[in-house]
Amino acid sequence: MKVLIDACVLFPTVLRELVLDYAATGAFEPLWSDRILEEWRRAAARLGPRDAAVADSEIASVRARFPNAMVSVSDDTQARLHLKDKDDIHVLAAAIDGYADELLTLNLKDFPTNILAAEGLIRRHPDEFLLEGFHAGPTGMSMIVDQVLARAAAHGIDTSNKRAILKRARLPRLAKTLDQV
Repeated sequence: MKVLIDACVLFPTVLRELVLDYAATGAFEPLWSDRILEEWRRAAARLGPRDAAVADSEIASVRARFPNAMVSVSDDTQARLHLKDKDDIHVLAAAIDGYADELLTLNLKDFPTNILAAEGLIRRHPDEFLLEGFHAGPTGMSMIVDQVLARAAAHGIDTSNKRAILKRARLPRLAKTLDQV
């Protein structure tokens, strides 16, 4: 299964690392475009020059980790698409040109299901997506979460409240489910 990952999922860090560590298990093939990666870099740069430099390093790392994830987007594909937010047309076009099965985004309202269905795409929120991954393999997803939080702790982030961190990462259902395990 191929999944186009929107920039809003790639930034912030915890969410990105959970999704990409899940991809690294072979559960799905991640996709993105240069423009999506640039949008991630710009979002980080708004926090300051240090954050922009970190983003540049992280982008280089994900490019190396997933060398087949890059999608070239056709001008023709973009020209035939219409969405309320013109900036989202590129994301949809990348999903189409990358032959994605799903579009992973936090911005569900920006990608109407009828438009995506006409292109053979399903849009998914990361919480739903990762929760489904948990139900498919609870131990594996729990390990992924623990590894991501351990890396965050190594960078000085207080990870004592796993549920709160996951909720901040916009994963409330996954947080609740993991809290009950």
